Amino acid sequence: MALYGPRARWCMTERGKSQVEREEDYLQLAASSVRWEGDALMIEIAERDKRLGIPWRRPVRGTVTVRPETLNGRSFALDPAGHHVWHCIAPRARIEVDMQQPALSWKGSAYFDSNFGSESLEEGFRVWHWSRAHRGRDASVCYEGVRRDGSHFASALRFDSSGCPGEVDLPMVAPLPNTLWQMERKTRGDRGHASVIKTWEDAPFYARSTLATRLFGQEVVAVQESLDLDRFASPIVQFMLPYRMPRRT
Repeated sequence: MALYGPRARWCMTERGKSQVEREEDYLQLAASSVRWEGDALMIEIAERDKRLGIPWRRPVRGTVTVRPETLNGRSFALDPAGHHVWHCIAPRARIEVDMQQPALSWKGSAYFDSNFGSESLEEGFRVWHWSRAHRGRDASVCYEGVRRDGSHFASALRFDSSGCPGEVDLPMVAPLPNTLWQMERKTRGDRGHASVIKTWEDAPFYARSTLATRLFGQEVVAVQESLDLDRFASPIVQFMLPYRMPRRT
């Protein structure tokens, strides 16, 4: 999980199978858990953060409740063989955040999706770019990238107020400035225009940003992500990862 702002926290710990328990509507990861309670997804967080160069880890505890406003039952294969699948579970949702450590709470709009597959991401892809925006009662998602075999994929989806997805014409490519790590990123927008409001995550192989853009005739604020799997798979990054993502077996 990631919290941004003055009380920023960052937690991503890899767990061994002895610390993992899974049922149809329940997932336990050590002391943290994710479960469905009725129509709400309850995320219980009990972790410690990780900061480069600082040995002590601060506790991060709280509850995040995600209440889908719409649900989508359709998933999409990202490669012809179906090794990688993307599922936008809730194009629109409401979120309630109640953190005890650090002491933070708020409510707002949310989005919930999932990626899964039969091989690692770096085996299937070189790079991808993704963005989503809420538009009134609808939601829009643009997804594109380059597969490991060099083929390109790109799609734009609009989810209506019932959560039903429909493919629409891709807006023009909207280039964005590289990050401090010189990560290339791009999005889609009417007339090929978009601007970065804030870069929230700037890593050697990954970037997350908030954008101002125009999609299908409407001014929107979008969340955008870029992922470079060639960088991720490099020996230097793989050597560095355990310092940022501890492994607990």
